[in-house]
Amino acid sequence: MKVVVVGDAPVSEDLLAEAAAKLSINEPFTITKLHWGSDSRQEFQKRALNIEKNGPSVEVPPSELVRELEDTDFLFVHFCPLSAETISHGKKLQLIGTCRGGLEHIDIQAATAARIPVFHVIRNAEATSDFAIGLMFAETRNIARGHAALKNGEWRKEYPNAAYTSAIKDLVLGVVGFGNIGKLVAKKCLGLGMTVLVHDPFVKQADIDKLGINAKLVSQSELFQTADIVSLHLRLTPETEGIINKDLLGLMKPSAYLINTSRAGVVKKEDLIEALHNRSIGGAALDVFWDEPLSSDDPILKLDNLTVTPHLAGNVVDALPKSPKLLIDTINLYWEKGFSDMLVNAKDLTSS
Repeated sequence: MKVVVVGDAPVSEDLLAEAAAKLSINEPFTITKLHWGSDSRQEFQKRALNIEKNGPSVEVPPSELVRELEDTDFLFVHFCPLSAETISHGKKLQLIGTCRGGLEHIDIQAATAARIPVFHVIRNAEATSDFAIGLMFAETRNIARGHAALKNGEWRKEYPNAAYTSAIKDLVLGVVGFGNIGKLVAKKCLGLGMTVLVHDPFVKQADIDKLGINAKLVSQSELFQTADIVSLHLRLTPETEGIINKDLLGLMKPSAYLINTSRAGVVKKEDLIEALHNRSIGGAALDVFWDEPLSSDDPILKLDNLTVTPHLAGNVVDALPKSPKLLIDTINLYWEKGFSDMLVNAKDLTSS
């Protein structure tokens, strides 16, 4: 049997190969190592952002990959683009795995049509959930604004949200998207004493109850109308692109906040800017942007009811190097148990 691993600047092919060697396969297998892109982190970020915006077909995988795929059984990547064209060469492919949560670099529809299971892992769920909650405190209690004022020599006591600044336990949290990160945010905020509402079209109340999470599943409109803080934990897909628009923002209370640590593209930028500028919502905190790095003249930086950070939520020292092992452990556990919530196209493979 043959395994191919494709590394890149953040996650090397050596790390992927070391992890892949622990696959629970009961017959001998070889591992072929390939590298996508240059070793420049800056160049990687540029190409990765292009894929996130435009899909896997806009960037080219390693030239050797198409040839290697002809007799490959298992393919493991970090961010290497796998378009429908590339996947079509994997006539023997039994499985694709990626050691990240986002799936913009893989044509899932093409993999499903070819009956190829696709696995991913949420390598930084704890870190991102922590950061989302940190942004809630920073925005609702003016931590970042107060810090910036003091650094500029100003002892500032008045802020746009002065009329409705509250203790966090007195606020209602709305979690939009109840995947791994959304679940952790809900659990942690319940521990802070908050009331938690959830909206996710793929989740039932029984699923939430089974996890022992004391949160209420509600409609999208009820969540946006009721929550004091709306925290977004959505994948960027054709269905979710621009879903947070003026209609949903218009349902929010004038004292409510929007937190986004997921993908910028799920929010319609001009609608959010208008809502913040007009004070129709209380404020927002963003760790992700429509163009990265954020331009110094971006109009969003002129808003005083907004906290911004430069895409830091998942940045913890061990997330990247541990991700290949996490992926292989996930696949081995799937083979042992027969199920996994990290199998991205499980429902489509079962129903088709």
